[in-house]
This record gives sequence, structure tokens and C-alpha cells, in this order.
Amino acid sequence: MARRRQAVTIRHVAAAAGVSLQTVSRVINNEASVRPETKQRVQAAIDRLGYVPSIAAQRMSGSRSYLILAVNDRDRTIADWQARQGTDWVDQMLLGGMLKCAEHGYRMIFELVDTHSDHVERELGAAIAALQPDGIILTPPHSDNRQIVDFLCEQAVPFVRIGSRRQDSGIAVSMDDEGSAHAATRHLIAHGHARIGFIAGPPDYELSGWRVDGWRAAMAAAGLDTTGLLAAGDFSHASGRAAALRLLDPPDRPTAIIASNDQMAIATLEVARELGLAVPDDLSLISFDNTPIVQFARPPLTAIDQSIAATVALAVDLIIASLKGDAAPAALPVVPSTLIERASVARRG
Repeated sequence: MARRRQAVTIRHVAAAAGVSLQTVSRVINNEASVRPETKQRVQAAIDRLGYVPSIAAQRMSGSRSYLILAVNDRDRTIADWQARQGTDWVDQMLLGGMLKCAEHGYRMIFELVDTHSDHVERELGAAIAALQPDGIILTPPHSDNRQIVDFLCEQAVPFVRIGSRRQDSGIAVSMDDEGSAHAATRHLIAHGHARIGFIAGPPDYELSGWRVDGWRAAMAAAGLDTTGLLAAGDFSHASGRAAALRLLDPPDRPTAIIASNDQMAIATLEVARELGLAVPDDLSLISFDNTPIVQFARPPLTAIDQSIAATVALAVDLIIASLKGDAAPAALPVVPSTLIERASVARRG
């Protein structure tokens, strides 16, 4: 039987180069405190031995952990996982975050925290103490939770607030929610629709209000009235059904509806069928999120695609730039969205 080859460790590199473990770690971390000739000798040993640095080796110098912590809302995430209805927010977070972290020699750790918990500071504090992350990524609704933001400010850890427009603490990154809703509304207006309903998300997500603002602005710019065309939801399928029933029950129902997420859009599609309305002939429908579920709906739904992967990747870049001493962006970084046209919008008149 062939003997298993022993893995090369940082100790092998240190012995081959005749330096300490800490010196090897400083070379791996590209620190300026290492003499050029020493750095060259260590790098030659790394290349010769085929050594691949581990997180432990990178952390040995004591300067960084090479971990970035991404925090998502516990209750909603678990509910989505248990429902198994095609939501992929977390998948896209991991896709963008993990690939970008790997480019920089980092790892991304994913944690769930209940934004409504009285113990949120204790939960976050425990995670920070255990992981000692170099940076933290907050997603909605954590991004604008004042308790969470103020707590992180006290920790002196760089953090990015995805889906936020406030530049008072941390680094805000906008997903252009207002502009996205504005674009969806303009798309329907261009197709001849004048009565365009809107199903909003929950108020604890500030982006819910921004999307409503975008819809209202586009309607106002076209001289269209919004009275009776707004219904509130909470991103759940059940709330989407209730909102769709409110909008579609009156005789002067809207000819088009924009739903603030895919679950509520699918619910609206179901309600329309129950009421004998064909999509898109009787009712045009646009969704937010563009998760897999809307691609396989009948008909496939036109949707606003906000690139979660690109947004989280940008958040990683911003954290690492901050660690290098770069100034925070002077202007609010905005990740543009895309309107994906499918078969749920028809021309009116």
C-alpha cells in the first residue's frame, strides 16, 4: 500500500527558510515589516514545498482573522428554508460573498440573528467574540436596525449595510429599490397601463417604503392617480393573497400590479386565476427578486432582478478596502437592477 503523503504545514516552511512561524505568517499576509531578502527566502520555500496557507497561518501574526461575518434575519430565513418555495436570497449571498472572499484569501461565515430579539446585542457579541471577524455584512432589515448599527459602531469592526441609504454609520450600499420600482412602473405605463397597483413589503424593511416611493413618483410623473392602488404585505404568500384580493375586488380594479417580492407575486397570480382573470390579458404582473419560482410560473413572470451576489461581493471589497485604510466611498454605492421581461405583461388598449 502506498504511504499517504504528509501535508505541508507552516512549520515545514519555517524550517526550510530558517525563520520563525510568525515571520512566515507575516510573509503570507504581505506585511511590510519583513526584510526583502527574508521574504524572498520564505516565498522560495513556499513555492518549493507547494505550501497552501491556512487561515490559522494567516492569523498567526495577530493582525487579522481573515474572516468576514455575514448576518441575515433568522426568522425569515428559517421560514423560507422550511417552506422550500424557491427563494434563493441566501444562495446568492453565499455565491457572491464566498467567491469574492476567496479572491482576497478570506473566508465568509454566515450567521442568523433575530432583528427583533431583546438579546440581539448578546447574540452579535458572542459571534464577534468567537470569530473575531475582520468585517461584518448586514442585510435587511438588520441594515437599518439602529440597535444593531450602534452596537457594531462600538465594536470598531468595519461593517457594510446592504440595502441602506444612510451613510451615518458603517458603509451603506444601495440596491436601488426606489429606482427599480420606478422602472417597473414605467415599463407598465409604456404598455398602456394607467391603473397600476402596488403590493408593499413590511414596514420594518426600509426598502419597502423606497419601493413605494418609486412607484408613486413614476405614477405622478405620468399624471396618474394612485388612490386605492396600494396594499400592504409582509413578503409572505398569505399576505400577498390578502393584498391581491383587496386590489382586485373593486369594479375599478387595476389592470396591472407590481408585487414587492416573488412570494406575493405568485399569490397574486393565484388570486387572479380564482377570480377568472387571465395573466397577462386581463392583468399584467411584475415581481421583485427574480427567484427561480417566478421563472417556472405559468406564465413566467416579468421581474426586477437585484443582484444579491454582486451586492455582497461589493460589500466584501468595501470591507477589505477599509482594512487597507482606504477612505469610505464619498457617494453612496448603488448596485443597478435589471428588469427581466417574460410573459406576464401585455399591452393595454
